This record gives sequence, C-alpha cells and structure tokens, in this order.
Amino acid sequence: MTEMTRLQQRGVRLPRTERRAQLLAAAQRVFAENGYHAAAMDEIAEVAGVSKPVLYQHFPGKLDLYIALLESHVDELVKRVQTALDSTTENRQRVPATVGAFFDFVSNDAGAFRMVFESDLRGEPAVQEAVDRATSASVDAITETITADAGLDEDKARLLAVGLVGMSQVSARFWLQHHQSMSREEAVALTANLAWRGIGGGFPLKDS
Repeated sequence: MTEMTRLQQRGVRLPRTERRAQLLAAAQRVFAENGYHAAAMDEIAEVAGVSKPVLYQHFPGKLDLYIALLESHVDELVKRVQTALDSTTENRQRVPATVGAFFDFVSNDAGAFRMVFESDLRGEPAVQEAVDRATSASVDAITETITADAGLDEDKARLLAVGLVGMSQVSARFWLQHHQSMSREEAVALTANLAWRGIGGGFPLKDS
C-alpha cells in the first residue's frame, strides 16, 4: 500500500461495517506476516490507513481483534459447508461438494485456515471456543442432513459427520502442503470416494 493510498484512506469516512472489514483485512495481513505475538496494533492501524484511536474504537485490544478475525474465518468455513450441503439433494453429490468446501477453504486463504486449524493461542478460552465451533458447527450441519435423508438416528449420523469433517479437514491440509503433483479436483475426488464407498468398496484388491 502506498503512502498516498494511506493518506487518502485517512481522509475518508466509511460506514462502520466497511471500516470493520477494512481493519480485519489489515489485521489478517499483519498476523499472517508476523504472527500474533509480534503483531502490533500500530502496524495494523498503519496498514489499514487509520489512526490508532480509530482502530481502538472498533477493537479494544489485539486479542479482541484476533478473535473477531478468527470468528469471521470460522463463519466462512461453516457457510461453505452449509452451501455445499444445500447445493443438491443427491447425497452422492453432497459428499464431494462438502469435501470440496474444506479444500476450497484451505486453498483460498492459507492465513485463514492456519488461524482456524493451527492457532497458537488455543490456551485462550475465547480462541479455543471459536476453533471448536469450526468443527462442531460443520458436524451439526452434516448430522442434520444425514439424519433427515438417511434415516439414521442422531448418534450414528453424528459419528459419520465427525468422520467426514475430520477426513476432509486433514486431507485438505495435507494436500495444501503436497499438492504440486495433484490437482484440487483429483484430491477432492479421491477423498470423497473414500468417504462415500470406503476402502473396501472404492478400492478393491487387485488380482495378483
């Protein structure tokens, strides 16, 4: 961001929601570059092109800003999962759509997924609560769908939902680190096939 852009931003009064979004975007950049502990509110204000008093009007402290940013990322993930579930009434298509939601989340913004799945502030109760919600809200949405469509009782449906979320999350994070030789589409298809058919049904033993 150029100095001229910062000066121009300082002279513009934005609606509260737009200003908040601007501050969160600046915070994401600073947290991603420096980590939470090394990030400074001075730098976040500078990157956002606002004065520190303006920043503190929206967020009383650095932890409040971090949690607000984390919550926004969790909301995004849960929305992606819910959108995937609502995208079709065919469960065969719902599985890859849901798996794909996790792959898209980790690949679209590495800083976002690291805050949600690899936060180094899990000792903070509010941070742990937000991180837990990323999994629990996704599991709840999938459980509701499985219960309604497959006729399973809630306990069985929830166990399947936990398995799908865990498989999707871990596979997506692994793929992000080692995906040079595999496209997103291929990785999603492999993971979804495993989830849908299982190793025995999806990958039978070859004839020797």
